[in-house]
Amino acid sequence: MMSVKDGGPAERVAAGSQTLARGLSALQAVASSPAGITAQQVAEHVGVHRTIAYRLLSTLAQQRFIVKAEDGRYRPAAALAVLGASFDNNLRALSVPTLRTLADDLGATVSLLVAEGDQQVAVAVIVPTLVFYQLSFHEGSRYPLERGSAGLALLASMPPRPGERDLVPQTREQGWVITHGEVEPDTYGLAVPVRRKPPSPPTCINLISHRQDVLIEGRDAVIAAARQLSNILG
Repeated sequence: MMSVKDGGPAERVAAGSQTLARGLSALQAVASSPAGITAQQVAEHVGVHRTIAYRLLSTLAQQRFIVKAEDGRYRPAAALAVLGASFDNNLRALSVPTLRTLADDLGATVSLLVAEGDQQVAVAVIVPTLVFYQLSFHEGSRYPLERGSAGLALLASMPPRPGERDLVPQTREQGWVITHGEVEPDTYGLAVPVRRKPPSPPTCINLISHRQDVLIEGRDAVIAAARQLSNILG
């Protein structure tokens, strides 16, 4: 009788890597949804059947990275908060008070982004408290560095690169940049670099609005906030 052998080490490593990648993708989906996310939504985000999503979520819940609430939605839990608190010396927690004041004063969404490889990553996204209609996007969202005001501000914080856009050296010189429709249609973005010492990643504050006048009138306030965060974050 012939026996069927298990796959070799390379196959087992590949399967393990796929499971890890799916688990991390599921964790990112939950972490980016403070109001909660369903198993079906996680399955769609990861690109797997709902049964697999349930297994991934159950494992994450057992490790207390997430919790399943009474409404059936999954939300971030204590272990994830501890993990996040270690990121870049608690970058988000140190920045939120300044960002909250700025968002409420200007009545527009403010975010803090860092460069990670060839991408920009939203570390904190703060919407104004008393505004009925708000532009927003998820914390953890990623976009190419070459797109939008935030990406240009982050590139301006790096050494010059061959073939970089004209707006990058311009941003280095003037200390801010405004773009329109590069990430979201009909949306203006104003970004200001936050000066930090190496090895901290390039960092910037980004203000978004459908109205260009909001950015122009708020530019000095964003510059002041970036200067304040530079002093706080070092």
